[in-house]
Amino acid sequence: MAGRLLKVSSLATAVFASSGFYLYNRQLDLNDLSVIRFGRAAFTTALISYDYLTAFKHVEYGTEEYWALKSKVHRRSAERLRDLCCANRGTFIKVGQHLGALDYLLPEEYTSTLKVLHSRAPQSSMEEIKQVIREDLGKELSELFVSFEEKPRGAASLAQVHKAVLHDGRTVAVKVQHPKVQRQSSKDIVVMEVLLKTVHLLFPDFAFMWLVEEAKKNMPLELDFINEGHNAERVAKMLAHFPFLKVPIIHWNLCTKRILTMEFAEGGQVNDRDYMKKHGINVNEISENLGKMYSEMIFVHGFVHCDPHPGNVLVAKCPQSKKTEIVLLDHGLYQVLQPDFRLDYCRLWQALIKGDMPGMERYSRRLGAGDLYPLFACVLTARSWTAVNAGISSVPVTHAEDVEIRTNASLYLPQISELLNRVPRQMLLLLKTNDLLRGIETTLQTRASSSSFINMSRCCIRAMARHKRSKTQSKRRRLQITLSEHLNLWKLTMYELFLWVKGSTAARWLIALLSVLH
Repeated sequence: MAGRLLKVSSLATAVFASSGFYLYNRQLDLNDLSVIRFGRAAFTTALISYDYLTAFKHVEYGTEEYWALKSKVHRRSAERLRDLCCANRGTFIKVGQHLGALDYLLPEEYTSTLKVLHSRAPQSSMEEIKQVIREDLGKELSELFVSFEEKPRGAASLAQVHKAVLHDGRTVAVKVQHPKVQRQSSKDIVVMEVLLKTVHLLFPDFAFMWLVEEAKKNMPLELDFINEGHNAERVAKMLAHFPFLKVPIIHWNLCTKRILTMEFAEGGQVNDRDYMKKHGINVNEISENLGKMYSEMIFVHGFVHCDPHPGNVLVAKCPQSKKTEIVLLDHGLYQVLQPDFRLDYCRLWQALIKGDMPGMERYSRRLGAGDLYPLFACVLTARSWTAVNAGISSVPVTHAEDVEIRTNASLYLPQISELLNRVPRQMLLLLKTNDLLRGIETTLQTRASSSSFINMSRCCIRAMARHKRSKTQSKRRRLQITLSEHLNLWKLTMYELFLWVKGSTAARWLIALLSVLH
């Protein structure tokens, strides 16, 4: 028996030693092993689940002690989730960033903690970058570029960007994918799917499977830089009538699925008020132009850039014209809206702006919200039910309302989860886009502006008129539709002019003078 045990232990030692020698020679990062990544994710999930299952056993629901404890559990769970994303990197950071953007769908403890993931993205070494370029373009770095900055200008969860100069003197930005992401992403999504299903069994109210479904569908698109280049060219052509928009030109001879070379663009992040002040950029103009751009994408064309976080939207003054520009980057993720969905979404927003409650209910139900249509309206607009009832364009946003919405988000988390599982998949990325844009407006302190609703209304009117014209063969009917469209747009312009006059200094003086005379 002892001899047999000695043989087995000797064999085990030999296996472990040879495995260790193999891993050492290959310089394999343990973090690349699926078993390590899965084990880390499973342990974190178990820890968070155990915390929620046991923390509230001896606390009465609804008391001050209960809410204080719940906030602490949210905070430490969010920190564990953040640490997991930083450790596993790649797809985990991407999903964590998505969660961090859902300001009005998740408790504040989660969103504020996960927001830091935008600055915690991994960096590939210069050797890894050279290797990807060598494999994909078949040439050494020096053969392709006169200079190539080793320190990346920006690092994201899937890739990093380096500034370089071509042999003809043009300055370019070279986006290079992290070498391990492609291989790991599909396995990571399976891990997330298994763990989220397990959590759903423990907590039936937790229904965030839509996150995995979206990652499964969108990750292959985001990892294909050829697709990103085509998206960039399509949106540049589609929005060419906006002189303030700049989309970097793609250098196709230096592009592959893992490398995207484009025109280099300078600028500050769209939420950087100090940068705008320093460079004489009007914050309100930026906010209004951003709203115009996205309203056009969503309501008129149904082709929507779905990742407008501040690092992907730059602002700058054009050196030649001295006009303010918005530079749109990272075109990997676009949502193509189905025509029926887009038109119902148009009608819903028109109802929300006007305070048309029957219309709001009708189109919310058509978009899959069912009996949860009041919650859907609040989630979509990030406004209270009182503001929705009054018409969101007529009631200004207040700090108290924002606090109320954040509080209700944690109270209604099960219903929000159910709602997100009900609505069409297209709606999920639109909600994420809305939240990111709203976050920018909040930072710029322009959320109370009525210009965004006016621009949305303008695009909705144009979209509906275009749809009606496409459905009729009668020239007379087409003329009627066009005249009605122009009349409605003129009314909006007059209303906008009225608001401008009302808010001007001259108007305030006149009102003060009249009150004194009276």
